[in-house]
Amino acid sequence: MSAVVRLPEPPSGPAQEDHFVHLRGVSWEDYERVLAMRGDESAPRIAYLDGVLEIMSPSVHHESVKSNMGCLVEMWMEERGLDYRKLGSWTLENAAAKKAAEPDECYAFDVTSDAPTRPDLVIEVVWTHGETDKLAVYAAVGVPEVWYWEKGAIRVHVLRDGEYVESPHSEALEGIDLPLLASFLDRANTSAAKREYRAALGR
Repeated sequence: MSAVVRLPEPPSGPAQEDHFVHLRGVSWEDYERVLAMRGDESAPRIAYLDGVLEIMSPSVHHESVKSNMGCLVEMWMEERGLDYRKLGSWTLENAAAKKAAEPDECYAFDVTSDAPTRPDLVIEVVWTHGETDKLAVYAAVGVPEVWYWEKGAIRVHVLRDGEYVESPHSEALEGIDLPLLASFLDRANTSAAKREYRAALGR
């Protein structure tokens, strides 16, 4: 591709669906240039796999579910006295494998490390499907557990021998009731979702 790369303009107005742009035949060096152009902003989110650069501008619905999920997961951890480090949309890369992605949320549970090499839990919201197999990226980075929210349900993927297998429960947050958590994620009012979830936890 050209040495001059321009980031696409995001859609105007409050988008109802996530907006994707895919650029093919992109080198790792081109990916790094686009990432540098984007800077430290959390959007658009950028992924790279097998020479395809995916640029995603999340919709308001995507961001609402993502934010609610982060708030409620953190509430659950705090209610149980668990230490965590919130890492947001940390850019996760395996330069040797030329794979990279940015999750919606991610967490590390070893809070003694000043510089974690990877998160222990990644959360992804699927509002509109893109093309990038982010599980392939996260496997290359070595993320032990990934949650996918889609259509009101949360699916858990745990890493086994370099590949993800689906699990009926979380190993990273043992005991969390994921169907209960998922039932509060579509609230437009985040504060109400937190109050109702806390009540449901019996606290």
